Amino acid sequence: MFRRLIERMRGLRQAAPHLLRPANVDADRAKISIAQLDHHYANKVVALRDVNLNVRSGEFVCLLGPSGCGKSTLLYALAGHVVPTGGRVAIDGKPIHGPGPDRLLMFQEAALFPWLTVRGNITFALAARGVPRAERRERANAFIQRVRLEGFEDTLPHQLSGGMKMRASLARALAVDPTVLLMDEPFGALDAQTRVHMQELLQSIWLRSGKTVVFVTHDVQEALMLGTRVVLMAPRPGRVVQDLVIELPMPRSLEDPSLDAMARDIRHRLRAVEGPSVEAPPAEPLQRRTRTPSSLPRQSVVTGR
Repeated sequence: MFRRLIERMRGLRQAAPHLLRPANVDADRAKISIAQLDHHYANKVVALRDVNLNVRSGEFVCLLGPSGCGKSTLLYALAGHVVPTGGRVAIDGKPIHGPGPDRLLMFQEAALFPWLTVRGNITFALAARGVPRAERRERANAFIQRVRLEGFEDTLPHQLSGGMKMRASLARALAVDPTVLLMDEPFGALDAQTRVHMQELLQSIWLRSGKTVVFVTHDVQEALMLGTRVVLMAPRPGRVVQDLVIELPMPRSLEDPSLDAMARDIRHRLRAVEGPSVEAPPAEPLQRRTRTPSSLPRQSVVTGR
């Protein structure tokens, strides 16, 4: 019995590299194009250096790496909230100059308006996008159902669990129908069981919608479960070190042994490129953890302006 188990594990280790292959996406075929991107913060921290990345329409790309490697800075540049100090970021060939309705940025916090119900948060966002009044309620109800929040339409955010708040936030994001969905560790503050449920929900919604998603995480298993590609980043300076296609059919489960084998391979790749284990200054905006529903999320999640 033990011999068979050992042989199986050896087989998985050998198979793991074959499930990850280098991505090769031409800029002229990309939905999102990032070329020679640099960004230096005022405190002289080099957040990004010479980042090149192309994303096709409908891909689910996970940016994976340790804190300080510029994952969120890159995401904010795509959202238009960070103006890079060098290089070019474009969607559909058009350079990004600030936030726009074609992109929506979701944060780790649900950023719901506390005085509005679940349905009210969604219809408010739809109104801000110019959706006719007659369509708002029907559309909100459809996306509430899609994220499995039936029965909580008229519930206020403080009456919801953490996972339910994120479902409501996701319903709002999907209801306004952005071309590109940008997600900055949206499940990072959830407990382990709720996080798995949200990962499964997001995977099923993405398979149905085919949205272009760029998803920031430091969780290897999460990246491998959700992504069609995983982009490995390293700090000091923040840079892309490997861009890999995940050759594993969807839907995926965290219980799949192939996922464990790939995770070991990815961790080995990350350890090989990480610098000395010293504390580096933060390479991401400090306001990232302090946004409230009355500040940036109101622009990012609702108006896109």
